[in-house]
Amino acid sequence: MAFSMFKFEGQDNSVFWTKTLKRTAIIFLLGYLMYWFPFFDFSSWTLKPIGDTRILGVLQRIALCYFFASVIIRFGSKNFALIISAVLLVGYWIILYAYGDPNDPYSLAGYAGNKLDFLILGEKHLYHGEGVAFDPEGILSTLPSIVNVILGYLAGDFIRKHGKSYETIAKLMLAGALLIFVALTWNMVFPINKKIWTSSFVLLTVGLDFFILSILMYVIEMKKKQSWTHFFVMFGKNPLFIYLLSEIGLILLLILPSGENSIRDWIAQDFFGSFMSPINASFFFAFFFMLSCWAVGYVLDKRKIYIRV
Repeated sequence: MAFSMFKFEGQDNSVFWTKTLKRTAIIFLLGYLMYWFPFFDFSSWTLKPIGDTRILGVLQRIALCYFFASVIIRFGSKNFALIISAVLLVGYWIILYAYGDPNDPYSLAGYAGNKLDFLILGEKHLYHGEGVAFDPEGILSTLPSIVNVILGYLAGDFIRKHGKSYETIAKLMLAGALLIFVALTWNMVFPINKKIWTSSFVLLTVGLDFFILSILMYVIEMKKKQSWTHFFVMFGKNPLFIYLLSEIGLILLLILPSGENSIRDWIAQDFFGSFMSPINASFFFAFFFMLSCWAVGYVLDKRKIYIRV
């Protein structure tokens, strides 16, 4: 966003709204269709009911956070963006404390966002992977996650304007250290919790990102040690496509049969499991699957095919 949104400067708001709304809608729809995939119940050859499909998720969260952060950045100053970020983080903390379970407001069971998700989305449209109906990308926890995007934008914009220098790296690392310190201090009363995306989790992750980004800038851009980066760049050139490929590919491996098991189970258990312990077999299946997705990205890059929205 930091390296693309400045292109809107001097252009009419209609251009901004068209691009932003289109991108938001496409990313959100792709995320929703991914959860609905494969669309059919092959045992009965009937359409899978939309009423049982999860509405929110990873791509949907990215879409919503991209939209709200873009609007805040487009129509407000950087100071305004920082003020909004603080309001979102503190406000989210207050909401969870006031409306969550008085005995344990920061647990999955006591999380205030569950009430909102149940009311607006309904139980069948939520994530069920934790043993309870709950959505880690639910409506309420979208509020603090917007701050991840805002702070990421501000960091990128700072780099774009000040260039890659020791001063830039030092200031980024200082900001990262401050955010991590605040996060760990806040953790004593508002625990770091990824599942409900607590405000302390936001500050911790952004702080770590600033540190990692600074180190990468130093090694790659200033020391020019770039030979090892080629493998990782493949994922960054077609990130949305490769992410969708990884999700849909795994779904297909789980539903397509191989004897009495799925193809996924055959690879993980029957093949890798025949000469490895279960935990190592699971790891090598994940590693093999990751390399398969990378290989697709490599072929796309060789053919100069880049899929963007």
